[in-house]
Amino acid sequence: GSMKPELLREHIQKCKAASDKPFGVNIPLLRGDAEELIKVTIEGGVKIVFCSAGHPGKFINLLKENNIKVVQVVPSVKHASKAEEVGCDAVVGEGVEAGGHNGINETTTIALIPQLVDAVKIPVIAAGGIADGRGILAALSLGAEGVQIGTRFAATIESSAHQNYKQKVLEAKDDGTLLAFKKIGLVRMLKNEFAYRALKAERDGWDEIKLKELLGSKRERLGIFEGDENEGELEAGQSSGLVKEILTVKELFQKLLNEISEAKQRNENLIH
Repeated sequence: GSMKPELLREHIQKCKAASDKPFGVNIPLLRGDAEELIKVTIEGGVKIVFCSAGHPGKFINLLKENNIKVVQVVPSVKHASKAEEVGCDAVVGEGVEAGGHNGINETTTIALIPQLVDAVKIPVIAAGGIADGRGILAALSLGAEGVQIGTRFAATIESSAHQNYKQKVLEAKDDGTLLAFKKIGLVRMLKNEFAYRALKAERDGWDEIKLKELLGSKRERLGIFEGDENEGELEAGQSSGLVKEILTVKELFQKLLNEISEAKQRNENLIH
């Protein structure tokens, strides 16, 4: 979501070289270069686009004409219904546990997902607070047809995040994140000097202009990719407390599958 068009093009080629399996690209629609990012995505032959931070209506016909499945990230039933109306193929229901930008209503994943499942006919994918097999099974039990996992995969060997960021995720406890910037767009991040300064600015009544100046446009890159633990915006979810080791993606997938099996067995034992 934070890549410039040329970097996105490079990463698309890397994904295609690494696997013949389908993969998606996340495009925040409020970005000024969203149209260019979509063009790069189409040219790269990507078959799934995850839209966030904006309404997909402006671009959906173009995406559909290029045989691209469109999935909208939503924080509420209202947004899910609108996504279905304009022709989205699925929605990601993202609870407030998720890292990064969140919905203003602060609805949790466990409350949001069943309401979305009841409200729309298109598939619902669960996101927010999911980092192990127990969370995956819980999401499926709520009616989700899949899950989106961010923080856990950000802390893998292959992740392009800086090692300092990965280490901060490892060190985080259950209370290791906070929500800030409610006036300009709610963001969940790991606690650090910048995060606490943002909270203080809000308590001191800073207006939207001053808060946007404090946040700037490169805080996320400074923290996640350049490794500034103090002044960077370290976006991560509440599931950080579940991350205990840095694994390869292959190892993590196997671990998740094993955990799902264990959780299913435990549930069966409880029910019977």
